[in-house]
Amino acid sequence: MTNLEQRPAETVCAPVGPGAAGRVQVLTPRDVPLGGIRAMTVRRTLPQRARSFIGAWCFLDHYGPDDVSLTGGMVVPPHPHTGLATVSWLFSGQIEHRDSLGTHALVRPGELNLMTAGRGIVHSEYSTPTTTLLHGAQLWVALPDAHRDTAPAFTHHAPTPFTLPGATVRVFLGSLAGTTSPVPWFTPLLGAELVLDPGAHLVLDVDPGFEHGVLVDTGTVEVAGTPGRTGELLYVAPGETGLVLDAGPSGARVLLLGGEPLGERIVMWWNFLGRTHEDVVAARAAWQAGIGAQADEDSVGGAVVPDHVPVGSSRFAPVPDDPHAPLPAPVLPPIRLVPRG
Repeated sequence: MTNLEQRPAETVCAPVGPGAAGRVQVLTPRDVPLGGIRAMTVRRTLPQRARSFIGAWCFLDHYGPDDVSLTGGMVVPPHPHTGLATVSWLFSGQIEHRDSLGTHALVRPGELNLMTAGRGIVHSEYSTPTTTLLHGAQLWVALPDAHRDTAPAFTHHAPTPFTLPGATVRVFLGSLAGTTSPVPWFTPLLGAELVLDPGAHLVLDVDPGFEHGVLVDTGTVEVAGTPGRTGELLYVAPGETGLVLDAGPSGARVLLLGGEPLGERIVMWWNFLGRTHEDVVAARAAWQAGIGAQADEDSVGGAVVPDHVPVGSSRFAPVPDDPHAPLPAPVLPPIRLVPRG
């Protein structure tokens, strides 16, 4: 999924204290419309001023249940990514994925689609004609600096669900409760869906070197005694060996994310992730040239837009058989983008 904000801003994060229970920080989402008036709206909890990362997780959009007969569903034409991976996870509906590697795949509920952008990839996403309710999450993972120019790739994995007392679990990245996903990644990560029974009390053994986040999809849940409502992300700092979850009277469904702190500063604007303002300027120039878009500025924030990028630049290959024209990049703000993290 692309960030379709017309004026995407680079967010500089400030330190925030712990939550009511002393160990948990509650992050509330902001609504972001994807497109025009008739468009679905997502709830974005990462990034925000309160927090940039959970491990290497750097972006989290949560959407639905969305009635596609009213909104038109997901219609995201070809667009680029650099320096990150996208993680698509659905609770209902289906999404058709195409990318510049020639991948043509469906995103289905309970199955992981992981697209590694590396030095550059282009993809598109459309909800399928049979989808009536679209409900899921789109997450981005920052590639560490040593691997951010890796070759693009696409991985699909359908994790086998297993049960714990009071919960059903699917581990799609990393390890939890003795189950490990076979999907490799460049930094230690955790990604899992947990469906909690009404009133369930769960204590999960977790890596004390990880920071964790619990996204509440449905119902209510307490994390270490701090309550979370639908759409909220509850953050737990490193140092915990056990994560305590208590579901409300109607149960809950959550996404559990975690990872070792990235320990790097990034610049992320629109769909590009780099380490400097110049990285983003160069990626944008290559994308605009690749789609034949006319340059709209000579310099941005003190960085000169490269004048050597030819039309049809090979950094971003086209998406085969996609019926829509690619999305042009928004205009960069007239300031330097500030690294964060």
